[in-house]
Amino acid sequence: MTRFDFHHYSARMEAELKALEDKLAQFVDTNQQLREDTQRLRQELASALHRNKQLEDKIAAAALRLEQIVRQIPAEET
Repeated sequence: MTRFDFHHYSARMEAELKALEDKLAQFVDTNQQLREDTQRLRQELASALHRNKQLEDKIAAAALRLEQIVRQIPAEET
């Protein structure tokens, strides 16, 4: 029969489990950071879209006023 060196096997397994645990902890930290970044970016996007809508409304109002002013200018007589 084959004799196993369980102490050596156990130490190697512990090292692999520790490495896996470290990688998992790093994954969890990275995942949390990405979630926070995503939430922040969503808020920034919502704010930018709101500001863009406000600016579009201002441009539309300015264009309307300009159009009204242009209509008031008498046509050149030729």
